[in-house]
Amino acid sequence: MAGARGGGGGAETSSSAAGGVTFAPPLLTPARLDEARGLAKAEKSWAEAERLLAAMVGAEAAGEEEVRVKEAAVGVYGDVLVSLGKAEELALLLERLRPFFDAVSKAKTAKLVRNIIDQVSRIPGTDALQIRLCVEVVAWCKEEKRTFLRQRVESRLAGLYIDTKEFAAALALVETLLREVKRLDDKLLLLEVHLTEARVHSALRDQPRAKAALAAARTAANAIYVPPVLQGTIDLQSGTLHADEHDYKTAYSYFFEALEQLSALDDPRAPACLKYMLLCKIMQNEGGDVPAIVNGKIGMKYASHDGVEAMREVAAAHLKRDLKLLEEVVSRSSALLSDDAVVGVHLAELRSDLMEQNLSRLIEPYSTVEITHLASLINLPEKVVEAKLSQMILDKKLAGVLDQGTGWLIVFEDDDDAKGKAYPKVLNIIASMGNVVDALYARGSKLHA
Repeated sequence: MAGARGGGGGAETSSSAAGGVTFAPPLLTPARLDEARGLAKAEKSWAEAERLLAAMVGAEAAGEEEVRVKEAAVGVYGDVLVSLGKAEELALLLERLRPFFDAVSKAKTAKLVRNIIDQVSRIPGTDALQIRLCVEVVAWCKEEKRTFLRQRVESRLAGLYIDTKEFAAALALVETLLREVKRLDDKLLLLEVHLTEARVHSALRDQPRAKAALAAARTAANAIYVPPVLQGTIDLQSGTLHADEHDYKTAYSYFFEALEQLSALDDPRAPACLKYMLLCKIMQNEGGDVPAIVNGKIGMKYASHDGVEAMREVAAAHLKRDLKLLEEVVSRSSALLSDDAVVGVHLAELRSDLMEQNLSRLIEPYSTVEITHLASLINLPEKVVEAKLSQMILDKKLAGVLDQGTGWLIVFEDDDDAKGKAYPKVLNIIASMGNVVDALYARGSKLHA
């Protein structure tokens, strides 16, 4: 009996004892797909699920039903690889599937490609791999003239450039995309690109352009149905911009809206929204509300998240006005606090304000005090304290001078220089001396005449 291809990629097996030929059961069937899904749900069976799904993905699909089964198998296979942390295998999966893309529509191809890139992003520490993957997909799309998919992958690539702080590359890509998408009048993609543009300008601290990009995104959103994930992104970006303008009350409300949207979708950005809400409360000197928010209905879901826990410690240190404790928290959780693009900026302001308050309290009893003594009291390096005192004097938050020769801070009395009374008197004396000199010069001129 001649060998034949089994349905859905089945292969001929060895002969039976009776001399007949048996065939392996077809791979691309709903029953095998259900079997693979069952294995994928059990952690102990992930390896077995991977083997079965790898065979299904590698099998040749013939007919509409087998194509549908293979599409579903690709999604389940990707989830299993995510669970196993195999990012490289996921990246290779896209290359393996390129012949299969010829058998499905362009819309389904776009969905499969974007889904695999999303799955790679769920594995921590894969930013560089995601960028490489997106660049490869963009090159393939240009060869195959798949403009729709290329533009969406480029939008994703611009966001990755922002995450890796390659702002020049992100901005160049966004500007090119905006020109193309405006000609096509694709409102949904235009919304995504404007949001990416707002992110990059916000990261570059260019607030006017960030606000303009966000306004353009809202204009595009008014003309279409906005998916919840994009609405959550709009609210998140709005909260970020309001926080940059120190309007923490409005920023809090936007972060709350973003948290509700993204939490319902189990989006990985949801815990960050809660972290930013707590930041807004701390910046408003309302750190006492933090425990109630975290233990509330929506906060409980992310109460154990590292970023949220770190922000709770920041709130506790701020309530105690303990600068040393705050520095310890920031040092211990720098990846979650200082390295965060949103938290880092405001946390620096918080530390600066708290240092000013502590120094003002320590200086109050003295008219002259050694800087080394202040540094020992506040538990900070002497140069840091000296620099902060200089800044406070220049900002007119402290009336005094630094005598660097002796290492002393000389504080002016409240009823003299601190109130600005000495300087006008000095100016009057100088003016009077000028008048005397002018009078003497006039008399001397007459004598010579």
